[in-house]
Amino acid sequence: MIITISGDPGAGKSTVAKKIAKKLNWPLINMGKIRRLKAKALGMTLTNYNKLGEIDPSTDYELDRYVKRLEKKYKNFIIDSRTAWHFLPKSIKIYTTVDKKIGAERVFKELQKSTRRNEGSELRTKQAVLKSHLERKKSDQKRYKKYYGFNLFNKNNYDFILDTSALNEKQVFNGVYRYLKDRLKLVNPVK
Repeated sequence: MIITISGDPGAGKSTVAKKIAKKLNWPLINMGKIRRLKAKALGMTLTNYNKLGEIDPSTDYELDRYVKRLEKKYKNFIIDSRTAWHFLPKSIKIYTTVDKKIGAERVFKELQKSTRRNEGSELRTKQAVLKSHLERKKSDQKRYKKYYGFNLFNKNNYDFILDTSALNEKQVFNGVYRYLKDRLKLVNPVK
């Protein structure tokens, strides 16, 4: 079984993916982390790497080919990715959404603790993070529409959508896990 988790910036997709993977004892592939490392290897921030991707499709194609090969490597896994639902169509597709200001505030708090996100040093205020998120969503939408012809943010692409705006980490985990538990029973009934 494959579970793809996508979402808005700051909606908690990476956190919930990590917790679900741990609970199920399944491998977790974090494509955002891989994309950030690719950007860093080129001496770029994630924002600049995404901008490059608007004119150079190889920045997306390389990682998308990697995603497609994962189902041959693992029987059960979770993937934290904006586009994996598209490349792994038989997956259970989850989307976490959040009010854009709340998402920016969450990421801003995270950036105060760690700079490993490779978001760029200009993100010193919540407003700067919000602006960055809006630009990122615009870039993502532009790239995926141009290269693959789909609307990343069309909620009809997903099996389960959870608005995390008013939820803490535990509530987000419980909401997603409850949904998955029901789905996994249907796919793998307990005997």
